[in-house]
Amino acid sequence: MTFPRERKEALPVVAICYDFDKTLSPDDMQAQGFIQSVGFDVARFWEESDAFAVSHDMDQNLAYMHKMVREAEGHFVFSRAALMDYGAKMALFPGVNEWFGRLRAFGEANGVIVEHYIISSGLKEMIEGTEPAKNGAFKKIYASAFCYNDRGIAIWPAQVVNFTNKTQFLFRIEKGILDVNDPGVNEYFPPDQLRVPFRNMVYIGDSDTDIPCMKLVNTYGGFSVGVYNPDTGSREKVYRMMRENRIRYFAPADYRDGSPLDGLIKDILLCAAAREKVENAHTEAARETEKGGMEQ
Repeated sequence: MTFPRERKEALPVVAICYDFDKTLSPDDMQAQGFIQSVGFDVARFWEESDAFAVSHDMDQNLAYMHKMVREAEGHFVFSRAALMDYGAKMALFPGVNEWFGRLRAFGEANGVIVEHYIISSGLKEMIEGTEPAKNGAFKKIYASAFCYNDRGIAIWPAQVVNFTNKTQFLFRIEKGILDVNDPGVNEYFPPDQLRVPFRNMVYIGDSDTDIPCMKLVNTYGGFSVGVYNPDTGSREKVYRMMRENRIRYFAPADYRDGSPLDGLIKDILLCAAAREKVENAHTEAARETEKGGMEQ
């Protein structure tokens, strides 16, 4: 079986990768209508879900997916359409709806292709119901998801994304091998053939579940950014992530034009554009050196 793959572009590509819950939205997506609709208090829903995971030696994300299906019984049909409808009602942080297109335009004006990716332990179907997703904001959404029958009803988990396996998707983005079933993600690529080198990746997240991705991006020269809720102003998590070298920057999750986060990401895009010119000069020098050595 062959899978479509992305090719290296003539212009540098910057991939901005986002967690979703409490990064683009102020609360867990399940807590913004779904949990209440099945008659649960939010705290009790998560307590029971986590206890179920522990008692069955089960991944916590599979446990919450199981609980969602079980608790929906008798309330509504657990379908893709229903989950997308819940997603459409989720709150988003200020400026999120306009953010993605604005940054793509800024990148284009400065010689950079900007692509946006979601890497989330939340539900893909709910994310797909949001306005940005329906408007084509994301190159790819990597998130937990269900498999559906021919009537659109969930019958089994199709994908589960947890805090450690999130990192695989960064390697897929790096190589342009985006399909989750494409084994080519394990192939070797010469550094100058990587579609999105880690130095051109930005990871924006809010908590411990993002730490493996943040650390990986940091280690290889990319940009990891912690965000916090601008309404509460609580910076405890980002301070800790800074102290532990998980992130290099932090800002309130305000995505409006002119916000601190907006200014930071635009500076990163300009930095990436300049750095790619320097890297290209190095690549050319290395090629000439290799060619010259062969001729001697």
